[in-house]
Amino acid sequence: MAKTRNIGIMAHIDAGKTTTTERMLFYSGFSRHLGDVDHGDTVMDYMEQERDRGITITSASITFNWKGHRVNLIDTPGHVDFTVEVERSLRILDGAVGILDASAGVEAQTLTVWRQADHYHIPRLIYLNKMDKPGSSLEMCLQSVRDKLHVEPLTLNIPIGSGKEFVGVHDLVHLQSFIWDLKSSKDGREFLTIPFKTNEKNSLSQEDKEEIIRARSDLVGRLADFDEHLADLVLCDTKIEDISAEDIECAVRAATLQHKIVPVLCGSSLKNKGVQPLLDAINLYLPSPMDISYGFAKYYGSDLCALAFKVVHDKQRGPLTFVRLYSGMLKSGTNIYNINRSSSEKTSRLLQVYADELHDISTAVAGNIVALAGLKETFTGDTLTSSLRVAQAAAKKYNHEANGRGEKDSTKSEKTETTANDSEPVEADSLTSEMVPILAGMTIPDPVFLCSIEPSSISVQKQLDAALNNLQKEDPSLRVEVNTETGQTILSGMGELHLDIIKSRLEKEYGLDVDLGPLQIAYRETVIDSADITEILDKELNGKRQFVHIKLSVHADVNNREFQHVELQRSPEHPLHIKQKILKAIESGIKSGLSHGSLLNFPVIHTSVHLHEFSTHYHTTLPMITACASMALQKALKKAGSVLLEPMMAMEVSTEESRLDAVISDLARRRSHIGVIASRQDTKIISALTPLQELMGYSTDLRTFTSGTASFAMELSHYEKMTKDETQKVIDRISGFYSPKLY
Repeated sequence: MAKTRNIGIMAHIDAGKTTTTERMLFYSGFSRHLGDVDHGDTVMDYMEQERDRGITITSASITFNWKGHRVNLIDTPGHVDFTVEVERSLRILDGAVGILDASAGVEAQTLTVWRQADHYHIPRLIYLNKMDKPGSSLEMCLQSVRDKLHVEPLTLNIPIGSGKEFVGVHDLVHLQSFIWDLKSSKDGREFLTIPFKTNEKNSLSQEDKEEIIRARSDLVGRLADFDEHLADLVLCDTKIEDISAEDIECAVRAATLQHKIVPVLCGSSLKNKGVQPLLDAINLYLPSPMDISYGFAKYYGSDLCALAFKVVHDKQRGPLTFVRLYSGMLKSGTNIYNINRSSSEKTSRLLQVYADELHDISTAVAGNIVALAGLKETFTGDTLTSSLRVAQAAAKKYNHEANGRGEKDSTKSEKTETTANDSEPVEADSLTSEMVPILAGMTIPDPVFLCSIEPSSISVQKQLDAALNNLQKEDPSLRVEVNTETGQTILSGMGELHLDIIKSRLEKEYGLDVDLGPLQIAYRETVIDSADITEILDKELNGKRQFVHIKLSVHADVNNREFQHVELQRSPEHPLHIKQKILKAIESGIKSGLSHGSLLNFPVIHTSVHLHEFSTHYHTTLPMITACASMALQKALKKAGSVLLEPMMAMEVSTEESRLDAVISDLARRRSHIGVIASRQDTKIISALTPLQELMGYSTDLRTFTSGTASFAMELSHYEKMTKDETQKVIDRISGFYSPKLY
């Protein structure tokens, strides 16, 4: 495990993630050709849609060796529509490489993926790619990292030359220079290594040596703030060039794992320069599974504990479940227990993943990433162990520790608080209500676009339903619902491209001819005022009385994005001693009621729910309690009044200065809030907040009036209340009476 690295490649779109990964595979000996995104012959982008569009759509996993280390690498998408792919990959990784375009610095999607990595506390390296581009600048990138990512970059190598003159890097740690001469080695496999202390013809110039010493002095001086041994060497006036590379490596690794610094390296992957030093840095500075603490995985000891982070459907093998092993061992053909589903399944095959190639293996041990065939009831985010007995033993260990800390609720009437950042206890029915320590799932972002989908013939409706079920299992950010009023199937996704890819996959992978309706915005609703309601359900069912009395209230709460738990408002008259299973039934009804607002049936957010009174009859079933809570919540929403919330997108538009006025005027017309206008070489960067409704077709419009010279990136920022006029436009549009001429 000490020589295993589980890493991810993450970046803004077109920063060079896949190109860099292809070079890693080539130099490690895994592949025999240099894959090119433009030629559509890469190992990692194997889907037809990826090769057609030249972008990464799904995260791809691969395993290769580099200098005695086993590297499990995941290449992630850079487009905002596929953010969930980055989220679920980072969930199971130990380290990551953030790639920046050296001519652009930190871009919009870089911020998004960096925040995701922060959430999981993942140590990172930064690789400044495209150092051969005009306008590339090490200093600009370092300042961009400090200002936007709020981390301290530590330069480990510096470029030799800039733009087209970029030929290699000076290694500040090992005091040597690497120069790539593509005339003698076009693929970059061979390069010239020049030691700092040499008298040969190819020795460094005095100017180069002075530059290296200055940069190394800065490197050592900053590391001395974190490392006592280096600080002692500096205080003893040790010559900078006499400080050993091993001392610096140890200091850099320790500071990286403690998130005090982020090492920075330079290169140009497309030109085959600088990738080998990056691979060395991954081995030296990123953590092994032994360096990371995995929260509740410790309760499983030497028994199996694994997290399912991805599910794909293979035509020959059926569903394939990608898992990360945190402890224990997994053998092919064994039974496993799914804690989330309280069910056991048998694995038919254990597979090592090489992008779209899968090789059978007999055993996998902790720290590795593998695929399992044969699991039909396992979903993304589920935790797997070897048996129910192991899960029960882990639960007892957790409960014993929780009792020692005094954190267990003696009344068992309130929810158990999360006790670690990366994990949460979940109650499993089959474990006699013991709190089971499981690895937390993922945060799935809300969809922002929706549209209807119809098959070309009603005879293939069942095939479409099955295909959508598979795609939904593969992609947690895709949501499929059936409108109870119209009977239409509604798709909700992360963007226009996301839904377009889904349509393409249905046609090419499943052979279904489908039509998508016009895109609509996924609005949200929230309450205007507070309101309380009392609901009584008193019926007889199969000769048994079903009685529920419930009083609850709704309140606007901007800090409560999504409903999690009902707040119990206890009083001497109503102490509210409610059993856990009944409380879950009430919360289930509340969630059902909040899923359809009173205004336009959009989900209700920023709303808290308080429970004031509750009583029920002994024979009352849980579904009746859920139904009563849902009815009460719906009535409370109507009484409180609702307002529509529209998704606001954080945008970053890059344009030439000559087109700046036209871009700003167009954004103002789209109800944008213009933020900062910054300069990056000859380019102007406009930051703005814009309603998503106003950005329909914006990509085409922007290319048209800037003659293709401008580009933009966006991500969901927040939801904002709409004015009465804009709300009425939305109501008219959705109800079918909208006419732009009237407004």
